[in-house]
Amino acid sequence: MLTGDNNAPSCNICLEVAFADGGNPETAKAINDAIEQRLFDMRGLSMQQAVDSFARQYTREYKQTLAPLYEQDKNDETKRNWYEYHYTIDTKTTSGRDNVVVYVIELDYYEGGAHGIEQQLVMNFDALSGKQLTLSDVFVPGYETRLTELLTEKLMNIADVKTIEELKAKDYLFSMDMFPSENFILGSDEITFIYNAYEIAPYAMGRTEINVEYSEIKDLLKK
Repeated sequence: MLTGDNNAPSCNICLEVAFADGGNPETAKAINDAIEQRLFDMRGLSMQQAVDSFARQYTREYKQTLAPLYEQDKNDETKRNWYEYHYTIDTKTTSGRDNVVVYVIELDYYEGGAHGIEQQLVMNFDALSGKQLTLSDVFVPGYETRLTELLTEKLMNIADVKTIEELKAKDYLFSMDMFPSENFILGSDEITFIYNAYEIAPYAMGRTEINVEYSEIKDLLKK
């Protein structure tokens, strides 16, 4: 609860975080450190410690920052929803290409404003070393130009348009350029590039996913 009032707004936190347990200790540590850094900006703690620390800090800052403001607004019911915060993390793992473990994060939070934020964040790990894979680990040097062109073509197919101008008319790439997202899934047969709201389209457009089969880019892949 934000204050001691019986009907005060509250901050609800639900953190379901999968983590590496067992197997090679160094591999597990590398994976867990990367997850902690991505989700909580922490390293070196057990996952339970990181989750507990984040929840305590988040609720503490919620009260410290918003309680004084709520005292001024609590008699205005139209403003109550501004103070009903939530922060939810759900995670899962799937098998990807070769020895890749795909770690998928579903993040949903509301911190005031017109609407909440929903994001899907993905981390790809080498199952043997625990290294988090980036695009530079997957593609040969100089891949950016051709991959960007291919992603743009596929986005135009999704939007059912023929030109960049038509794409922008549908609110894609209206104020930004296309880019290969580091938020990607290394699947068994294809790589999926994930663009959350505001990255290549406004909030109302939601998340955009672009699938590229490995056969289409085999000369750009390192292996």
